Amino acid sequence: MKSALLSAFIFPGVGHVYLKRYISAALLAGTAFIALYFVISTAVERALQIVDKIQSGEIQPDVAVITELVAKQPIGTEAQLINIATTVFIITWLIGIADAYRVGRLQDGGAPADG
Repeated sequence: MKSALLSAFIFPGVGHVYLKRYISAALLAGTAFIALYFVISTAVERALQIVDKIQSGEIQPDVAVITELVAKQPIGTEAQLINIATTVFIITWLIGIADAYRVGRLQDGGAPADG
């Protein structure tokens, strides 16, 4: 249970490190990190584009205008890639939790979970 909670509340793969399953931990953490990196770098890139527009005078430094630009959803390929990366991250996290619980129970000799 402890390994599943570590994976659930810290980061995918942490529970596997606790269970000394380093290859599984590296695969889960690496996959989750790459997906998270893509989502965050895309958001930072969009923020920098807005900053450049403000600095160049293309848009007014008005809270309403900036809020509108930030809330504007990405379209096309960018939106699809963000959705895929987000889905990969969530699935990786759920797999990490379930597998850490499964492996932990096996290491405990298949004992039923404490309630």
